[in-house]
Amino acid sequence: MSSAVEKSYESSDKLIAYTTKISTTSFAPIQQTLQDRTLAEMGKLGGCIGAPEVLEMGKAMIHLTRASKVIDIGTFTGASALAWAVALPEGGKVISMDVTHEYLNKVGLSIIENVPELRAKIDFRLGAAVDTLQSLIDTGESGTFSFAFIDADKANYSRYYELCLQLLAPGGALWRGSVVEPTERGAIAIDAANRKAAADSSVFNTLLNVGDGVHLIVKKH
Repeated sequence: MSSAVEKSYESSDKLIAYTTKISTTSFAPIQQTLQDRTLAEMGKLGGCIGAPEVLEMGKAMIHLTRASKVIDIGTFTGASALAWAVALPEGGKVISMDVTHEYLNKVGLSIIENVPELRAKIDFRLGAAVDTLQSLIDTGESGTFSFAFIDADKANYSRYYELCLQLLAPGGALWRGSVVEPTERGAIAIDAANRKAAADSSVFNTLLNVGDGVHLIVKKH
């Protein structure tokens, strides 16, 4: 029996296939190319790429919040950063952060660089995301981002949550991968971050059964 919470490209469930097809009509050809190459070339690691239905819902949130500045935590092969660049208006900026660019350089960067107007919107930063986020705060960028996406090392999710809330403007959306029934350390850390958001009176939060689970958090005014 398949899980009720899983990424569409990992699922054989007919309902998930139907809802994904309906939900990803605006999935750009360049996004499909990057996803296909990631799954083909990265082996088991390929499953770390964000589900298309999650990326498309994130793109909708960028339009809804009229975002021009986006935080992207967890670059991997660049799929999420690319999605946000597709959604952003001209002049928009994605700051995408990771501790390694090995997978970006191997798979995604050459694809993204084929479309200069999208590449110009993405600032790939190498290093610990906690340090990058703190540097943004230290340089006066608190309250200037409208959308943040977290899909990286699970142990730091609670810290990412705290720092991203400082950087988000009121009404900004925080988009995070989530889990149910946690047993291993990473899942336990995500569960703790989910519960932190649920208990935080400064946000609206909704845990969604989309892809392998998404927690949508909106900073109150």
